[in-house]
Amino acid sequence: MRFRIIFLIVTAFFVTMNVMLWRSEYGARGQFGAPVPAELVWEKVLTSPDNSYMEIRHRGVKVGRAHWAATVGDAVSTGKVIDEMPPEGMIKAPTGYTIDFDGTISMDDLSRLRFSCHLELNTNQNWQEFSVKLTLKPFSWEIVASNATRSVKFVADDGERLTERTFTEADLRNPDKLVREIGGGAAPAMLAALGIPLKLPGAGAESFRLNWEASSDRLKIGNNLVRVYRIETRLLERLKMVLFVSPVGELLRVDLPDEIVLTNEALLSI
Repeated sequence: MRFRIIFLIVTAFFVTMNVMLWRSEYGARGQFGAPVPAELVWEKVLTSPDNSYMEIRHRGVKVGRAHWAATVGDAVSTGKVIDEMPPEGMIKAPTGYTIDFDGTISMDDLSRLRFSCHLELNTNQNWQEFSVKLTLKPFSWEIVASNATRSVKFVADDGERLTERTFTEADLRNPDKLVREIGGGAAPAMLAALGIPLKLPGAGAESFRLNWEASSDRLKIGNNLVRVYRIETRLLERLKMVLFVSPVGELLRVDLPDEIVLTNEALLSI
């Protein structure tokens, strides 16, 4: 009798646990698509313990690879003194976040475009400094933006001559003039042909602020649908960018305009 009671208790326990797991995995299907605070999703991305190695495809054709890494700044790395050292792998006093994104894209059989992006944010997720560098030998272009000085520096090197320009916040309020000075007189027309507008309603610094929207979603990995966060924005009101993030903040996929898709390489073998 005692054995039967124990057996029934153990059986009831496992049945209950399986039902709870089933409900947590499938019972909330109707909640997919529900809005989620974008700050919450970005907090997961910025504190994710895993880097992401991405395959880049353009209209289904593999054209390159990229690496995404997010790190958390702390008082030790910034030189501040704290009373007690935290355990290894833990941050006691976060001072900000850093994102590094770099990789290569094949332009043709002989040339490769190398890119590197660096973004620094404070603890409120407000950007402090941003830089992007493109290299297509022998040419290179670099843009460095600072929130502290409210300025943008542009550097171009063609292998023979180095050109450097610094633009103020007032210059940024006239994007047509800015693009013309950087890319030449034909640059605005080229961007217009690509469907990228330069003159927007109420043009100015606020027009280029990214407004993110996040929601719960599902992403097909292999033969399974897994729970993810979907976070998206529009650049210049027309160019849509969508990120799919795992529950722990790992970058799984990025959809960019013109059918450019970045996929986490860990998903390609599943």
